[in-house]
Amino acid sequence: MTLIPPPDWLQPRLRWSPIRQSGDPANLSNNASMLKGQLHHVELWVPDFDRASASLGWLLESLGYTSHQSWENGTSWLFGDTYVVVEQSPALVEGPHDRMRPGLNHLAFHAGTVSECDDLIAESLKHGWDLLFADRHPNAGGSDHHAGYLVNADGFEVELVAEP
Repeated sequence: MTLIPPPDWLQPRLRWSPIRQSGDPANLSNNASMLKGQLHHVELWVPDFDRASASLGWLLESLGYTSHQSWENGTSWLFGDTYVVVEQSPALVEGPHDRMRPGLNHLAFHAGTVSECDDLIAESLKHGWDLLFADRHPNAGGSDHHAGYLVNADGFEVELVAEP
């Protein structure tokens, strides 16, 4: 049997992690235990990278993520050991994202205090996001849950959650 390597666009990109860079085997073992169960990364395939980068990239940077790696039609943003990739993949199948179909419905982010969350929601409206459930905002998730539900032009939803 002949093994055929995956295409270049599918080759893993090198990801840097401050925890995994220590080189000390004892630290690596302890760090693996600390990381177990945490989200490693999310990769979002988008139909228009520039448009998605303008809304998602802006939001991620506003939440404290830093632009980490970039390549043709893709960028990753890093926050601690977790990163988010936004990419217009050449393997993307035609058709719009629909948060109401099986699969990813939305990503939820801690957005700081109520005031910080409200400010971020207001600013998001200037960066390609629309407010969902406006008639129930900011308690669309329940009377004790202060959050903003936003959707961008490609149908990706995010929830910005205020800390109590």
